[in-house]
Amino acid sequence: MPEIWLNYGKTEVVLDIKAENLDQTLDSQGTILNDSEIGQKLDSIDITKPIELVVLNHSKLVKKTILTLFEKCELKSAPKPQIFADKKIIKLVKAGLPEENSVSEFRNTELSNSNLVFISEMEFDGLFGFESNATRLIKKFGNEQMLSAYEKRNGNLPTPGQENENVQIAQKFTDGFEINAIEIAANSKGIVDLVVGHPSKTITVSKSFLNSAKKEVEKHRTLMISTGKDSSNDSLGKSLNSLWNCNGAIKDGGLGILLAECKDGIGSEAIQQYIEGRMSLDRLKKPAKYVNGMEDLLFLTEIQKRFQVGLVSVLPEFYTKKLNITSFAGIKRVMDHVLKVQGIKQKVAVVSDGARLLLG
Repeated sequence: MPEIWLNYGKTEVVLDIKAENLDQTLDSQGTILNDSEIGQKLDSIDITKPIELVVLNHSKLVKKTILTLFEKCELKSAPKPQIFADKKIIKLVKAGLPEENSVSEFRNTELSNSNLVFISEMEFDGLFGFESNATRLIKKFGNEQMLSAYEKRNGNLPTPGQENENVQIAQKFTDGFEINAIEIAANSKGIVDLVVGHPSKTITVSKSFLNSAKKEVEKHRTLMISTGKDSSNDSLGKSLNSLWNCNGAIKDGGLGILLAECKDGIGSEAIQQYIEGRMSLDRLKKPAKYVNGMEDLLFLTEIQKRFQVGLVSVLPEFYTKKLNITSFAGIKRVMDHVLKVQGIKQKVAVVSDGARLLLG
């Protein structure tokens, strides 16, 4: 019986599955940059001037990049950057950094500060195609512009990995700010590319990311999806991106199971409002104003017309029922359900890094 370990929050859980029930395990690929190559790509950052490094999402490879930048500062006797982050991820960003380095809450709503360098690891996004520094900034600071981006979406289904017209709105939003960014493209094995520059331009790393992540596969009746890292499944809203990335590999009438701890809860204002009865599905098609996570609620309702969605998480079943999602208490319960409903010979395909894999 093969053992497959899958990420679930900060831990990993084992999928015990008989060989005859395992279809295939799917992961990303690509050439990994070595430490020297990462350092060279960071050389364009002027470390002789003060740097305020703002971490937009946490991951092991974001930390690796920060530590590489620290090493450069030490070699040239330059001051280390000040580190900032959203309040909810401060402890996560701090973990693994040298003890003398503090991490402060980023509260600055005035982005025109040439000392600011935003850093994040690129992922896919159902609305913009790619989640970059620019799209993260427009989501955080540009609510009015987000309505325009939402209105320019390409249909009512997610389009991860596609170049969309609405991403230009995010780029234009950041154009007006004198800031810089570090954009990281990575997979489960390491960094595949890294670009430094203005956040309206660093999205060019998406080409390397797509080359590493895209995988053509046949459609499966049952697909079990782990996001691959806890920063991609800390909330339901965040973890849904992994489902969007893999939805093209699920047969009509099939089952897509998302393995996502969701320790921070729903993580989407629109989905929260819908659960509480304050958001109607009709409002999603042509809203008067944008509500955070509106696109994910729209995508979820549309995608459920094709296949059933299941979820292994800590979310109360009350929430998942409202969203028409089948809730499972653990992976064993998932396998019991699959073999009971679809037959004891049913084969299950497994995705180990759904946030950084694009199936089609």
